Amino acid sequence: MKQRTIQTKIEMEQIIHTWQEAILALAPQSEALGKLHPDILEIAYQQEWFKLYVPTAYGGPAKKLPEILRLEEELAELDGSLAWTVTLCSGAAWFAGFLDEELAKEIFSDREVCFAGSGAVGGTARITTSGYLINGYWKYASGALHATIFTANCTLQDEHGNDVLDEQGNPVIKAFILKKDEVNILPGWSYFGLVATGSHAFEVIDIEVPTQRSFKINTEIKVADEGFDYPFLQLAETTLAINSLGMAKRFLILVEDYFFNRSGLKRYSTEQVAFFRAELSKYKHTLYTIREHFYETFDHSWEQLIDQQYVDEPVLNEVSRLSRELAHQSRMVVDALYPYCGLEAAKKDTEINRVWRDLHTASQHALLTFK
Repeated sequence: MKQRTIQTKIEMEQIIHTWQEAILALAPQSEALGKLHPDILEIAYQQEWFKLYVPTAYGGPAKKLPEILRLEEELAELDGSLAWTVTLCSGAAWFAGFLDEELAKEIFSDREVCFAGSGAVGGTARITTSGYLINGYWKYASGALHATIFTANCTLQDEHGNDVLDEQGNPVIKAFILKKDEVNILPGWSYFGLVATGSHAFEVIDIEVPTQRSFKINTEIKVADEGFDYPFLQLAETTLAINSLGMAKRFLILVEDYFFNRSGLKRYSTEQVAFFRAELSKYKHTLYTIREHFYETFDHSWEQLIDQQYVDEPVLNEVSRLSRELAHQSRMVVDALYPYCGLEAAKKDTEINRVWRDLHTASQHALLTFK
């Protein structure tokens, strides 16, 4: 039995080594395609990265957020576009905990299931006799080109097209599940970074969906599985911030090689080279220090959730603050070291340039804009 365990461990290490190398090698091709390379997608399906949160009751791996954050950090260090797509698509699949059970079983039976969508309220849902009539337009659906399911937030309307209001007089917002043949993808992801996420817009025109295709998060959890009561705001903040961290870590690995291989290196004095080394060491320390604080606080919040079924508000506030701080420090560290890389870092087909572009595109997400 012991020999078999050792052999299995060796085989797993070989598998991990293989997909890491494959992702690094294929990332430039993904960018050229404007979407994840088919071989990278196959790795994602094998590893069930788009199903990370999906409960075992629906055939998923039921990973928990502490493990997911570490995985997304590792993926971001390999390829920003892959990590961002996995983060957004698997994050949308977290809604599995709140879906109609029969619908969830149907959706997640697909080996290649992948959720895409938008948190914005971009459409309307008019009440009909059998469900809802959906119309709308949503931007920035990461993974749209290979998604099988789209989520969309809509303003609820009565049968006459008037907004339904809650007790405070505000329009009622509902989230909906849409299938890929019900949406139109609108190419428009033309930004300079995270190119392979294919974060295109989508529209829906007069599509009627049954009542069970509507859901609401952080209310009634439909599965007996821990973690679905972790607040969605902090789940989103932590997973996005960890992407910036992983990209910054990759940049720190690359910047030293680019500095010492730049054509103008021979013009630098011994003191100038020593200065660069000191700067690199300083910013590595900065990044890894904020990383340590971030994980300490997040892990504490998770332990509170598991132990007492809720997280104290001051702890959640600190998770939010450190998520923003981590994202900002990741960008600042990269920007401080970028001038030392030489013109190769400004060449669009180099890895370090892709990492720089990916990180700066990720930094524009509104959720982490302000500290």
